[in-house]
Amino acid sequence: MKHKSVLLEESIEFLNIKEDGVYVDATLGFGGHSLEILKRLNKGFLFAFDQDSEAILYSTERLKDYTNFKIIKSNFANMKECLLKEDIHKVDGILFDIGVSSMQLDEDYRGFSYHNEAKLDMRMDTDSSLSAYEVVNNYSYQDLVRILRDYGEEKYASSIAKNIVKEREIKSIETTFDLVDIIKRSMPIREQRDGHPARRTFQAIRIEVNHELDVLEKGLIQALELLDVGGRICVITFHSLEDRIVKNIFKKYSEIDSKFAKLPFVPDEYMPKYKIISKGITPSKEELEENNRARSARLRVIERIKD
Repeated sequence: MKHKSVLLEESIEFLNIKEDGVYVDATLGFGGHSLEILKRLNKGFLFAFDQDSEAILYSTERLKDYTNFKIIKSNFANMKECLLKEDIHKVDGILFDIGVSSMQLDEDYRGFSYHNEAKLDMRMDTDSSLSAYEVVNNYSYQDLVRILRDYGEEKYASSIAKNIVKEREIKSIETTFDLVDIIKRSMPIREQRDGHPARRTFQAIRIEVNHELDVLEKGLIQALELLDVGGRICVITFHSLEDRIVKNIFKKYSEIDSKFAKLPFVPDEYMPKYKIISKGITPSKEELEENNRARSARLRVIERIKD
């Protein structure tokens, strides 16, 4: 299994790892970032979160040479609760690598990819009850339009939703290719030349199935609360909806409250507890040549500067 973590060197460098620190990999995936963190720890410890059983199995084997880590099978939206159970109240750094992994895309049967035929699924947590099949076959026309418009920024949302409803009245929509065919019939040919026509719809349904935007916001706020002074959070995103959430939360936590912004002197207790270290690093030309999937990636970094 070959997998290269996106923006690996940059994210590890910006974490500014202390060898005796406590770190969190909020998105273990296939262990690329966790491995690099562990290489830099001596007396430190790593907690890694993932809800994908296959990813956990693979990473457990990949990290077998290390003992100073624990993998927690949970969504990072539960980070604070899970770490408190481990008697961890503060950490020195947290890394998020958001979105679907290339391994999940490459595994045909997971139903994430519009390039391969598979049963509609798209669950990152295979124990979850909600799958792409339920969304496509059971959601109302209005909800389908909302999801495709808000999560996929798909301008043909209403046309695609209408044709999904029409098709499922005849027979259920079972596979990724069934859905791709409907999408292609729902937009002009000219619109299908700029990237795959199903890209936005599949993104939207995947986000809905896994509640990706909601859990990102919850996870980030918990991460900020858990961060010790001098600690950093690095977040890698892959599309504008995720990046906007990260940008806005980081901005909110690193700015002086507007009530005090125009005062000649701001009392220390009203000064922000965080500062932005990076507003958006993108992959190098070399990385893009090696991994085309990195093209939309962006890294943002924030540091806690006071209690």
